[in-house]
Amino acid sequence: GECSPVALVEHCLERIEARNDRTNAFVTVLADDAREQARAAERAVERGEQLGPLHGIPVGIKDLTSVAGVRTTYGSVPLADHVPERDDPVVARLRAAGAIVVGKTNTSEFGHIATTDNDLFGATGNPYDPTKTAGGSSGGSAAAVADGLVPLAQGTDAGGSVRIPASACGVVGIKPSFGRVSRHTRPDAFADANPFTATGPLARTVADAALSLDVMAGTDPADPFSLPTTDERFVDAVDASVDGFRVAYSPTLDAFPVAESVRDVVDEAVEGFADAGMGVERADPALGDLWDDARRASLVTFQSRMATTVAGSEAAFGVDLSERLDDLSGVLPAMVERGRTHTAVDIGRANGVRTAVFDAVQELLGEFDLLVSPTLAVPPFDVDAFGPESVDGEEVDRYTGWYLTQPFNMTGHPAASVPAGTVDGLPVGLQVVGRRHRDADVIAACAAFERERPWSDRSLPS
Repeated sequence: GECSPVALVEHCLERIEARNDRTNAFVTVLADDAREQARAAERAVERGEQLGPLHGIPVGIKDLTSVAGVRTTYGSVPLADHVPERDDPVVARLRAAGAIVVGKTNTSEFGHIATTDNDLFGATGNPYDPTKTAGGSSGGSAAAVADGLVPLAQGTDAGGSVRIPASACGVVGIKPSFGRVSRHTRPDAFADANPFTATGPLARTVADAALSLDVMAGTDPADPFSLPTTDERFVDAVDASVDGFRVAYSPTLDAFPVAESVRDVVDEAVEGFADAGMGVERADPALGDLWDDARRASLVTFQSRMATTVAGSEAAFGVDLSERLDDLSGVLPAMVERGRTHTAVDIGRANGVRTAVFDAVQELLGEFDLLVSPTLAVPPFDVDAFGPESVDGEEVDRYTGWYLTQPFNMTGHPAASVPAGTVDGLPVGLQVVGRRHRDADVIAACAAFERERPWSDRSLPS
């Protein structure tokens, strides 16, 4: 009762109007529809109706996620006029909980790179410095939350696309366990098995993210990978005890170079877990000898996924993208062409490498409850860059070599990024990974860390 849905939606729309040009977080704004929903939400309050957990709360939806009757472009020029007929399951769940969709947020085209840029809408800048990247591919959602345009937003994560922008923009991003939040992928219902894609929330606090995940989660008979619905409430985990949790701190995952400036921030921040009563030890997953092969294996599966997306585009979107490869942005055309060359044997070998990564993570998490690392190897870089060419002088792959998130898409473990501090005024994130299906442990640890190292009282970017 402290704020009405009408006032809150109007505040968000005013802030979008005033600030969205700085970052290009929203690519479609549903002002009239949001106001109409807000008035209906206010009438429901006045009538004393039963209200959902997100009643009247404005949310942003990533432009890879279908909203019925609303342009959903996937950041793609050929799909600039694509309008789906049905809501994605996560949108339907958010609406059923009372959330108000105020617009669609920017993404890289089909989420194919870990920054947010496309030929249709351009790049999304970081709210703390719009000349720097917001990360990606859910960069529009993260930037919208960080800049106070909306309190909550949704993203998808196939290699880090929720956690990467959460780190870059200084917000909370959760990649739940594979199957925790159901997805509809047609005509290929099994498309997201390789790599493990997840839908998750972005928010300014762990409690807000947990509440959002409660709404998003649930089984779905149309999703062959969806997990059974349980009575577990993730919002309850925010206040759960973490006494006795054993935390493995791995500054590099034994696989990535990490900038000294980032490591200094995370080294200090990790003490927050000990201050909260958890036992923290230095320990690495055995990824060092695997990661070069694992990186290539991940590219095989992701390139193949992009190629099959194009191959099935006419059935899925009514547009044959294979006839319009020249209209696709960035490295996507080359990725599609490369994906077409991979054989079933190539994919089988990639899955063998992926199994080795899974085993390495499982072995460490058999001894520890949680694994903690930096989310990114570097602070946010220039907004028009594809990725850093080096980390503290060590050459890295610009596509995959600077984010420490991808191993846990290969394995399906739950993971989150929470703010750890800043480097030169730009946010640095800390990644928390949990045992399989123990999403509540990740949330409990992140909330305990937040209490020790609070960030929600920071002012919004100026």
